Amino acid sequence: MNQDYIKPDNWSIIEEGFDAEMVKSSESLFSIGNGAMGQRANFEEQYSGKTFQGSYIAGIYYPDKTKVGWWKNGYPEYFAKVLNAPNWIGIDIEINGETLDLAVCPAVKNFRRELNMKQGVYNRSFEATLQNGTQILVNVCRFLSLDLDEVGVINYEITPLNHNATIVFKPYIDAGVDNEDANWEEKFWEPLDIKNSGNEAYVTTQTFKTHFIATTFMQNSILLDGENQNVSPSNVDASQEKIRFTYEVQTAKSQTVSIQKLGGYTVSLNHENTQVAAQNSIRKALSFGYDQLLNNQIIAWAKIWEMSDITIDGDVKAQQGIRFNIFQLNQTYLGKDSRLNIGPKGFTGEKYGGSTYWDTEAYCIPFYMATKDQQVARNLLAYRYNHLDKAIENASKLGFTNGAALYPMVTMNGEECHNEWEITFEEIHRNGAIAFAIFNYYRFTGDYSYIPEKGLEVLIGIARFWQQRATFSTAKNQYVILGVTGPNEYENNVNNNFYTNYLAKWCIDYTLEQIQKVSLEYPQDHKRIIETVTLSDAELQNWKKVAANMYFPYSEEHDVYLQQDGFLDKELVKVAYLDKSQRPINQKWSWDRILRSPYIKQADTLQGFYFFEDDFSKEQLEKHFDFYEPFTVHESSLSPCVHSIQAATLGRMEQAYTFYLRTSRLDLDDYNKEVEEGLHITSMAGTWMSIVEGFGGMRVKNNCLHFEPRIPSQWQAYSFKINFRNQILKVAVHQNETNFSLEGETAISVFVNGAAILVEPNSLVTV
Repeated sequence: MNQDYIKPDNWSIIEEGFDAEMVKSSESLFSIGNGAMGQRANFEEQYSGKTFQGSYIAGIYYPDKTKVGWWKNGYPEYFAKVLNAPNWIGIDIEINGETLDLAVCPAVKNFRRELNMKQGVYNRSFEATLQNGTQILVNVCRFLSLDLDEVGVINYEITPLNHNATIVFKPYIDAGVDNEDANWEEKFWEPLDIKNSGNEAYVTTQTFKTHFIATTFMQNSILLDGENQNVSPSNVDASQEKIRFTYEVQTAKSQTVSIQKLGGYTVSLNHENTQVAAQNSIRKALSFGYDQLLNNQIIAWAKIWEMSDITIDGDVKAQQGIRFNIFQLNQTYLGKDSRLNIGPKGFTGEKYGGSTYWDTEAYCIPFYMATKDQQVARNLLAYRYNHLDKAIENASKLGFTNGAALYPMVTMNGEECHNEWEITFEEIHRNGAIAFAIFNYYRFTGDYSYIPEKGLEVLIGIARFWQQRATFSTAKNQYVILGVTGPNEYENNVNNNFYTNYLAKWCIDYTLEQIQKVSLEYPQDHKRIIETVTLSDAELQNWKKVAANMYFPYSEEHDVYLQQDGFLDKELVKVAYLDKSQRPINQKWSWDRILRSPYIKQADTLQGFYFFEDDFSKEQLEKHFDFYEPFTVHESSLSPCVHSIQAATLGRMEQAYTFYLRTSRLDLDDYNKEVEEGLHITSMAGTWMSIVEGFGGMRVKNNCLHFEPRIPSQWQAYSFKINFRNQILKVAVHQNETNFSLEGETAISVFVNGAAILVEPNSLVTV
């Protein structure tokens, strides 16, 4: 049974009624971020129930020493973690001498949370009766400014309902925070300095080992019925790592008292002096004032939605799902800083360490290319180019030579920091996703300049890796790739994973093509690169030999490529015959049992058919889909979106729709029973693809956009926009027609079901 307490709504995530069992899930679902920082939806006031406190700063991490039972050569020395940052949102509250804590209030009614995705604002309200009999109404509004991305804002209002009240606000900053997932229960932050002046406070801390400095700040104003009281704290309580102010306000029944708290982080990544920067952030925020900051937030989000919104008519749950996904992607990464990337949990939890995975290249780049300008996607590619030396170093630690590059499975700074051997050493397909992203970027944007400037060196390092990683099998008289884990992590240490072998061949062939093209069209860059990497004809011949003679496991009986050499040795019992009480198997079964089973965690062979669909016929896709999907448990967040796209391609709209709902509402409905750990940010880009590439059938072929629009029977219409080479095309699909309109200067040709149509600026074309 999936959770279903989130109310369906087109623009908001809404929870009604207080349920202590759902607090941790809601802390994930109502998370907010602005690309530079983010936080779980923890209560500002004290809460003694089960909670997972989390605030995070982009780019700030700690190398937590690896913890393994048996050390093997080549293990990464540490697992990089995004840090639970000092908490600036906290406000202890006392009413007539009693602490406000929803876990112990005798009565809580009309509890409501709303994450307004249109405006980027999180609201919470409730009525509570305290143990001393005082009844209060509370309204809280919180947002992280997109304009001033070091600043967050809280407006916390209390109205006594049944008699006058003495209300005490105790806002604080606390740097004494822990990570839930620390390997050695170490502290990650060292307090350096604590300062306060008037209504402002600053706690400056430094990370152990990495020495990032962060100043966490707050500024408080007390208002009575909307009028600023211009009061200073009556008490300041400071320790080495925490500072707390006290404000006491006498409030008449039905009068509303509020604290407006500004807070946030300034970090040494961006500032010489973080304390001065924090003071400047407060000055800037105060010069706007609360109402203007809120208004600016609404305008900034309107601008994002203008380009990235997808509308769905006639299906509120589907509409809510896609907007939630688009909203969270934009909260996590806005593309302003090429030092940053997209962690699988974003700013919503600690799992996966907040690091960069292959998800960025395989799933996220298409979303950012089409909904922002190409510079954002270029920044994501530049991130990997900037880590090329580290990728070469990572490969050399495993015994590779001559500039072969193995990009890390998990990284913060280019160094591998994932410490499960079957992933770290064997899930090498991530290298191919990085090469594919370079190809995909050029295909979509038409900007070839990236390849001679930076991309070709990355491709050469990757091609060298694949050539060295392949082994010549005299028995098969072909090249094989042994001991790998494909995207399907429910098979470890297998030989000849089809997806990995296919990627390896493709990467080498593609790199050879680009070397040729750069030598003809960019001779200066070609000369520079060949001298830098010392590439010889003899080496290129070795590459060609491997690519031309790569082995792909195949079953004549089933007429399909095999996921890996031993797949048919398994007991091939389909998922339909699995006892539902055994799901999800990753929480119910031993790892040994999973590895021997035929069950597929996520699209594996089909991931290859998704990337390289032009290499296969529709009949081949259908055969492989029908063979593998019945064994797929979709226990990876990255699985349903690929299946949705392929089901739509095959015209199986009911199946495509089911997969779409699963990917778009994965977290809202908690399909995998783990949402309290955080959201699945990177797979949310796959949800976008399942509409645009799946239902919309969008592809780029020969520098032109192609569409094969389809629509689920449950929808009346849907629409999306694509920024294709600085031309903004809007596509609106109805049950019996598709409309195209263009914002731009010049007409463009697009193909619909194979036929060319011309779309003129500011006019509607109906097909």
